[in-house]
Amino acid sequence: MNNIEEGVRHLFGERMGGLMFPDWVAHGLELLALALILLVSTILLILVTLFIIDITQHRNAVRRNYPVLGRFRYLFIRAGEFFRQYFFAMDREEMPFNRAERDWVNRAANNTDNTIPFGSTNNLNIVGTPIFLSCAFPELGSDAVKSLPMEIGPYCQKPYLVPSIFNISGMSYGALSIPAVRALSLGAKLAGCWLNTGEGGLSPYHLEGGCDLVFQIGTAKYGIRQADGRLDEEKLRSVAKQAQVKMFEVKLSQGAKPGKGGILPGAKVTPEIAAIRGIKQGEDSISPNRHPEINSVSALLDFIQQIREMTGKPVGFKTVLGEREWLDELCREIERRGIESAPDFITIDGGDGGSGAAPMALMDNVGLPLSEALPMVDGILVQNRLKKRIRLIASGKLITPANVAWALCAGADFINAARGFMFALGCIQALKCNKNICPTGVTSHNPRYQSGLNPKYKSVRVANYCRNIVHEVEIIAHACGVKEPRALQRSHVRIVGGDVFSNPML
Repeated sequence: MNNIEEGVRHLFGERMGGLMFPDWVAHGLELLALALILLVSTILLILVTLFIIDITQHRNAVRRNYPVLGRFRYLFIRAGEFFRQYFFAMDREEMPFNRAERDWVNRAANNTDNTIPFGSTNNLNIVGTPIFLSCAFPELGSDAVKSLPMEIGPYCQKPYLVPSIFNISGMSYGALSIPAVRALSLGAKLAGCWLNTGEGGLSPYHLEGGCDLVFQIGTAKYGIRQADGRLDEEKLRSVAKQAQVKMFEVKLSQGAKPGKGGILPGAKVTPEIAAIRGIKQGEDSISPNRHPEINSVSALLDFIQQIREMTGKPVGFKTVLGEREWLDELCREIERRGIESAPDFITIDGGDGGSGAAPMALMDNVGLPLSEALPMVDGILVQNRLKKRIRLIASGKLITPANVAWALCAGADFINAARGFMFALGCIQALKCNKNICPTGVTSHNPRYQSGLNPKYKSVRVANYCRNIVHEVEIIAHACGVKEPRALQRSHVRIVGGDVFSNPML
């Protein structure tokens, strides 16, 4: 200690401007020097330890050949997500949703000015881009009308008169946090749209807001299952007694993972989620890749009729389209049985992913994209004279007005969105949905992250987003010369083709 003190005094001198060097300053510098020595020693010890670990391990060639330095490669890979999002990617470059799309949703959710200056940044030469055909004499605002409510399930005891063309797609409690579900329920009530429960069962938080609900029946029958995974009819009837539950959706497959069941990591299976779903706490919740009792078109119609008779409410199914032959067979079987046997609605999801976590191979390369599947299914229903009987719902990356207007042109009666509403809740596309560390609390069950998501305020953003989507779709419809969005037809849009020029929508 004396040597350090002597060194400090030698460095600064015994006097400063004729005054003696204060003892407290010397003491502080002694502590600073000791702290610096301790810090340097600790860093050297850590580096030596990492060097020994890296040079002796055989699992990673980069770290073995470049001890310590090789670790920075993986640090930079993880940091790259952050830097691309905020600094390097252009407004239209990011995937799965670019900055321009996310910014539009954020402005719509805040109910602020959503105009842009100086021209579009959208590249209209990209194949598949829809271009709506403006009319020489567009509809005056005074002549425009709101979309009328549309009935689903005319042969049910309790048909559902749906008020909104734009609704909240299936996201389970479990995949989403409690505050997120609360905010969606409250926001759906404010906006007058439905909220799909997702396959995770009916939670109290879905019911809190008083909104209309669509109960999704997944392959594991969460919330209405027996211990062995089979359907529990008493639990189903109990759910159906809830006045807020308006319809039942049988999930055959979803965009994130066609051909594979839902995945909820064990870290997100809390005691409450386990109780609602009817599964074990803390264990990975993996649904079967299909309903065991549904192995044919005939079995699907039987199951739909069984649910409809037990609940008295509309029943349909959700699927990602691959082969189309089974849909042709479905239409023939409906014709044989009678129009009453048809599903009340069909939800078509795109094969290019969704809000759920999934194997990359399934998300990237299995199932047709919605741009191809939706017009195909609409054509099949029209060809078999079932379009007025079976309502068609489009789901999959439809988060902006142009997306929604395109889906209406392609034959959809309703549009569902999940990730758009996640953005309205505050999601920043951190891509941590399956890690339980979502920084905005939308998909995390950690109270630390959830504390930033206030359902009271976020519900207003949810409602604003829904209303503004519908409003701007109405603007597109008026520009095309029709009075309301459901009057949009394929003739109102052209699609950019491989020769850069647009082609009529087929």
